[in-house]
Amino acid sequence: MVKRVSLWDAACPVARALDVIGDWWSLLIIRDAFDGVRRFSEFQAGLGISKGVLATRLRDLTERRILETAPASDGSAYQEYVLTEKGRGLFLVIVALRQWGEDHLYRPGEPRSSLLESETGAPVARLELRAEGGKPLDWTDTTVKKIADR
Repeated sequence: MVKRVSLWDAACPVARALDVIGDWWSLLIIRDAFDGVRRFSEFQAGLGISKGVLATRLRDLTERRILETAPASDGSAYQEYVLTEKGRGLFLVIVALRQWGEDHLYRPGEPRSSLLESETGAPVARLELRAEGGKPLDWTDTTVKKIADR
């Protein structure tokens, strides 16, 4: 088995983000947390993930302060996993992945889940990158300013 290399001290923010949330189980756990899943058993049932893998991912997400544990909201002895402010900051990432998947991974008319505005039931607008002044930007309109090699 190949040992995982840490990207924690990389100069690239994308690499550091992937170090924290870069495996599919972590992203699916975060997605489910946004959908209101809070208990270990609910994550396991919904994802079909083994207990060991789920326990490891939940521990990692908790250690990295994406999730935190809280007493069960029903007063039982269980604990629940809730998104921290840092974790809630991943909402746009999840929405961007969802919209990319909608655009590129479904045949026309193929059934799929939809993201809707809670108040109106209307579909959520497409995410769009904009300049500070509001002008829409494409990838060709941006440049990454890299730091000098260390």
